[in-house]
Amino acid sequence: MKTAERRTIAYFNCFAGVAGDMALGALLDAGADLDEVRGMLKGLDVPGWSLDAERVMRRGIAATRAVVGVEDDAVSRTHAVIEDLVGSAPLPGRVRDRALAVFRALAEAEGAVHGTPPEDVHFHEVGGHDAIVDVVGSCAALETLGVDEVRAAPIPVGRGFIRCRHGLIPNPGPAVVELLARARAPMRGHDIDAEMATPTGTALLVVLADEFGPMPAMTVTGNGYGAGTKVFGDFPNVTQVVLGEAP
Repeated sequence: MKTAERRTIAYFNCFAGVAGDMALGALLDAGADLDEVRGMLKGLDVPGWSLDAERVMRRGIAATRAVVGVEDDAVSRTHAVIEDLVGSAPLPGRVRDRALAVFRALAEAEGAVHGTPPEDVHFHEVGGHDAIVDVVGSCAALETLGVDEVRAAPIPVGRGFIRCRHGLIPNPGPAVVELLARARAPMRGHDIDAEMATPTGTALLVVLADEFGPMPAMTVTGNGYGAGTKVFGDFPNVTQVVLGEAP
């Protein structure tokens, strides 16, 4: 039980990368209550979605895959629309503030890349139901776990190209690089032809993490693994989160 003089830390060890669903899956695997997370998400004026947690194996490690189902995800929303959706929802204050900050960072990064004011940025890859569930769901999961502080390892990135709505773009993606540059967050490159860090996953960490570096000194209270869908050589494609208490 958390004492008054201690704070709860969530450390994201993203050795295989990070995406929004991987961060959410890791937090659910670490003990975030799925029903509580769903309950907060139901306050959003976004119909036609579902969220489930699936147990999977990734290179011998049992992990949780956050599965978001949608009726129609062919939606392009502006940042202003998403801000209104999140801002008007009956969410706990810390959940709302964290989610709004993540989407604001995404809008500013995408706007810088495409030469568009943040409010007018049209989110394609990150504007659908799944990304809204990933971002708000991750912030809700942090709240159910009572996390006061987020820390993270340097963000890994791959090489080559990524296929998106605009066609082929360099890897790491321009929005990912812009997010890292604005936060002055550390990254490390891997000799892998795959997208290891998505804009949504990167935004969650650069906005919510108070510090990047090695795992901090803390009393470990829990941990979890969020599964990705890609296969990376001989190591598991999971994001690990370690929960702990520090004075």
